Amino acid sequence: MTNAFNMCPMCGSKNIENPGLRKWICRDCGFDLYNNVAAAVGIIIYDKDKNVLFEVRAKEPKKGFIALPGGFVDFDESAESAIVRECREEIGVDIDEKAVKFLCTNPNTYPYKNIVYKTCDIFFTVALPENFKDIDDFISSLKAQESEVSGLQACKVASLEDVEKLPLAFESARLTLRKFVENNS
Repeated sequence: MTNAFNMCPMCGSKNIENPGLRKWICRDCGFDLYNNVAAAVGIIIYDKDKNVLFEVRAKEPKKGFIALPGGFVDFDESAESAIVRECREEIGVDIDEKAVKFLCTNPNTYPYKNIVYKTCDIFFTVALPENFKDIDDFISSLKAQESEVSGLQACKVASLEDVEKLPLAFESARLTLRKFVENNS
């Protein structure tokens, strides 16, 4: 699936090209529209037994599949601030930005309403806050954003086999969870 724009957003000309899929060029007015990568964040919230919190997606793409909490980085926002905001919005929890640790980045493809967005997903980890006995106790304290999240669940992520069994919405999360397992083996 590629993005197919057939009209210049500046002058309305249909004389638009997309050489190399990197940008669109209007041959009439000279307007360039770059197809840049978007930044997105995700977080692995885990307990001592390597149970990880997942959201069940409430909307497309991949409605009904599971995903790590996260989302797109807003303008003028750091990745760390974005993951704190996304956790507050999507699952109703304030995570301590100082406790969040960078894990890795992975490329992703995010098809949405007939447009394909290429993203660079930035992943973090954070251990379950000490005031919760386990991930299920933590889940019971959360309030999911219904427009984004249809449910919350915990899954054991202690082995590469565990990762492969998960019905994950995005390949970038699968690659990240593999790294999480490798780092914690």
